[in-house]
Amino acid sequence: MINHSQKNIIKMTLPTDPKLISVIRMTASSIANHIGFNIEEIEDVKIAVSEACTNVIKYSNVDTFDLYFSSGEDFIEVQVEDEGAGCNPSQIKDPLFDENRSCGGLGIYIIKTLMDDVEVVSHEENGTIIYMKKIIGRDE
Repeated sequence: MINHSQKNIIKMTLPTDPKLISVIRMTASSIANHIGFNIEEIEDVKIAVSEACTNVIKYSNVDTFDLYFSSGEDFIEVQVEDEGAGCNPSQIKDPLFDENRSCGGLGIYIIKTLMDDVEVVSHEENGTIIYMKKIIGRDE
């Protein structure tokens, strides 16, 4: 998880407006490009971050959420935090084995597939934190 007192953090407090997903994707892309990720890795980061933010917008029932970016020489960390409805992470089913899955429900699965480290911390009525980390060259 990202330590909020670190010096190299970018924090954005955003309204839960789906129109801002493109701004979020551009921000993630710029940071990942600056670190030195290749195009494929940058796309992975952009998709994962937009999926996490889309989850907040769709399910949290809050007006704003916080998005944190932290980076090092060969990695990017992203954390999405809301103080919304939350959920029980153990009840998030693997979409590949959920016969009752309707349209959607792939967000966390996609994030875990694209990123190198993912943690979801959530408690009903106490919000959710989605942490993700991508390391340069890990996919090769």
